[in-house]
Amino acid sequence: MALWAKAELWMAGPRLALRWAHSLATRESAAHKAVLPFEAIPRCPGNRWLRLLDIWKEQGLEDLHLQMQQIFQELGPIFRYDVGRKHIVLVMLPEDVERLKQADGYLPHRTVLEPWLAHRQHHGHKCGVFLLNGPEWRSDRLRLNPDVLSLQAVQKYLPMVDSVARDFCKILLSKVLQNARGSLTLDIQPSIFNYTIEASNLALFGERLGLLGHSPSAASLNFIHALEVMLKTTAQLMFMPRSLSRWTSHSAWKAHFEAWDYIFQYANNSIQKIYQELALGRPRNYSGIVAELLLHADMTLDSIRASSIDLTAGSVDTTAYPLLMTLFELARNPDVQQALRQESLLADTAISENPQRASTELPLLRAALKETLRLYPVGIFVERQVSSNLVMRNYHIPAGTLVQVQLYCLGRNPAVFTRPERYHPQRWLDNRGSGTRIPSLAFGFGPRQCLGRRLAETEMLLLLHHVLKHFQVETLTQEDIKMVYRFILMPSTLPLLTFRAIS
Repeated sequence: MALWAKAELWMAGPRLALRWAHSLATRESAAHKAVLPFEAIPRCPGNRWLRLLDIWKEQGLEDLHLQMQQIFQELGPIFRYDVGRKHIVLVMLPEDVERLKQADGYLPHRTVLEPWLAHRQHHGHKCGVFLLNGPEWRSDRLRLNPDVLSLQAVQKYLPMVDSVARDFCKILLSKVLQNARGSLTLDIQPSIFNYTIEASNLALFGERLGLLGHSPSAASLNFIHALEVMLKTTAQLMFMPRSLSRWTSHSAWKAHFEAWDYIFQYANNSIQKIYQELALGRPRNYSGIVAELLLHADMTLDSIRASSIDLTAGSVDTTAYPLLMTLFELARNPDVQQALRQESLLADTAISENPQRASTELPLLRAALKETLRLYPVGIFVERQVSSNLVMRNYHIPAGTLVQVQLYCLGRNPAVFTRPERYHPQRWLDNRGSGTRIPSLAFGFGPRQCLGRRLAETEMLLLLHHVLKHFQVETLTQEDIKMVYRFILMPSTLPLLTFRAIS
């Protein structure tokens, strides 16, 4: 199935994209007016248990995003997908997203990741908001939002992130200028990962780790490795019933637990330092998100620790990969890069005087980040377990059904985005005055949108702003990069990038 799906996509090219748009439009115009039963929803062919067996044999589903795209092309804008014991309805059009938003209740529910929950239960750890549902989720989330997600919180930690972004560019510039040609060609991925760890750690825990410009410490390398293992084994185990996979995938469970153990240890060490410092006296200056949560004392220490670990685990790869893909797209789209550079240079004085103005002075750069996440969404779907009956595409969706919006497919749908294969940030600005709204869902929607959304956006925006001021980014690679799904969408390999100093 996987190889066939890939071959179909690669061979069909633009012809298939046009056929897809026409097919969706035809289905929409011919839609039944009467509500059809749930059982009438087109169903992905194949045996759900054999599908589960394929996941086990392949140790994951690295081409899941491509498989979903192929199935939408065959079955239309809604279908049922069963794998093991999971029964899912998949959609990918903006009007269905709006329908889900309208149906979001007081306590929006999403399925719990069994591998993550199993680790917490095994060690007796409390769950953070990512794994909670119901009143407990709402209680913790409402207490976290003011210190993590609010604009007031961003104003506090933005100068911290800005200092890390400036240091990153200063150190990279010194390396570039050591070369007589004023340029440096390198694999930038390790440096970007170090930046996201350094910036996130400072914003969360108020501590610099010294990862920039030096050989990374063993602790940071082990942390990055633990995140990679945790994400990969999550994709291997997430569809498998725990009662079965503990026998069939023992090595994956062992690696998964060991990775989480290290992530917990890494975050706990930082939290313990803050707790000890606060016990000695109240700090006079802002010293990070976790310190604020501890000072307010609205949550138990266990609750703060649990959600801090969620933020720590989710603040590296999910920021690093969009940064890397943005740099790649700018390198192979020099006209876009130059337009962004002009914007950054014009805004530089205002941002230097007040870094908080970066969020308002760089609209095209913000649009570029949306464009990157349209093409390369880190999470390939947003989901809800609907709390009440609803109708989608003229089909009855009963309460309790798991509905997923497939973001990769939505972002590359020519019926929604003109020339979707083109990297064109301006489309987001042109759309603002058109009266129609293009969905940007990379961080989810509603009360359950990503808690770390604004921290991630701040880290990406500031680093790219400073990079664009100092460097011309180039690449010899014009071909698309193969993306793989390992619980998050990531590039299988990245080309070398050249950073050329701007006089």
